[in-house]
Amino acid sequence: MKAMKDVIYAGLSEVFGAEKVSDEYPYQWKQGTAIQLTEEQNKVLEYDSTAGETKSYLRYRIDVYGDKNTSHDVLKVNKVLAGIGFKRTDCMDVPSPGLHHKLMRYEAIYDLENDALYWE
Repeated sequence: MKAMKDVIYAGLSEVFGAEKVSDEYPYQWKQGTAIQLTEEQNKVLEYDSTAGETKSYLRYRIDVYGDKNTSHDVLKVNKVLAGIGFKRTDCMDVPSPGLHHKLMRYEAIYDLENDALYWE
């Protein structure tokens, strides 16, 4: 099993500031930008009877909340996640009264034997 949440969190925090990134529903979403990071799935993709888990499938959800258009922030999120090695599999507006809300999903396969992240 490979956990990448702390790596993603660090990358997003560097761009947006640690106070703007959380794995909880944002407390201050009406003041600027807030980023919510959720690990949606982390499962065994390949398993060897001798070595154990050899590949993990990872999926993360990023919610971008803002008091104005989120397009500029979404591009920043995408740059961070693509730079780590994740593929964007979803990006959509979420109707949310009183705020701008964009939902993004990223997926990758982690090869534990080679310490490599990739996608097909």
